[in-house]
Amino acid sequence: MTPEIDEAVVRLPGMRVAYDGAPFDESALASTWTEQLQNWLSHAVSEGLAEPNAMVLATADAEGRPSSRTVLCKGLDDRGVVFYTNYTSAKSHDLTATRYASVTFPWYSLHRQVTVRGEVEKVAADETAAYWAQRPRGSQLGAWASPQSRVVDGRRALNNALRNIERRFADVEHIPAPPHWGGWRIRPDYVEFWQGREDRMHDRLRYHRTHDGWHVERLAP
Repeated sequence: MTPEIDEAVVRLPGMRVAYDGAPFDESALASTWTEQLQNWLSHAVSEGLAEPNAMVLATADAEGRPSSRTVLCKGLDDRGVVFYTNYTSAKSHDLTATRYASVTFPWYSLHRQVTVRGEVEKVAADETAAYWAQRPRGSQLGAWASPQSRVVDGRRALNNALRNIERRFADVEHIPAPPHWGGWRIRPDYVEFWQGREDRMHDRLRYHRTHDGWHVERLAP
């Protein structure tokens, strides 16, 4: 008996969106990748995109096996982009092994994306503490309770872990950051800005860092 096939899956080859973005030329670029990313991020925020600071993080383990997942950008300056996580998680094991990563901001409705690639470093403890203090209490408790990326024995185990942590910090006003939790910074050597255009002739402009500074390059779509 032939299994039922979802009609949407059958239509996959024909699924496409016509990109009609405005021309994106070298003359439109900001002087630095940081300013350009801040400009595009601000535009994504003003357009009301859901979680405009979401970025897809790609890592590889010591054997070169890749993984990807979505994280939230929580820092952006000339040093790079920052996200926070459990230092015992799978992603952190990958970053510790290879010291390299890539993230992509996928702003689908704007027909834009930005990819940042480079070496990684842990964020300083005082910087982590400053961000941690801004997190909702529930998120702080969850960071303590979750053995991120490890196999757990059902949802009940997670709920029990959270209840135990809630009891532990019930009388603590300011919960400290766990010693196994903190930030990673990607220090880019490559930042590409992608603008969708008609007939798939997209604009791809890249800031590329070399031994004598940053250079702007155009890539074929």
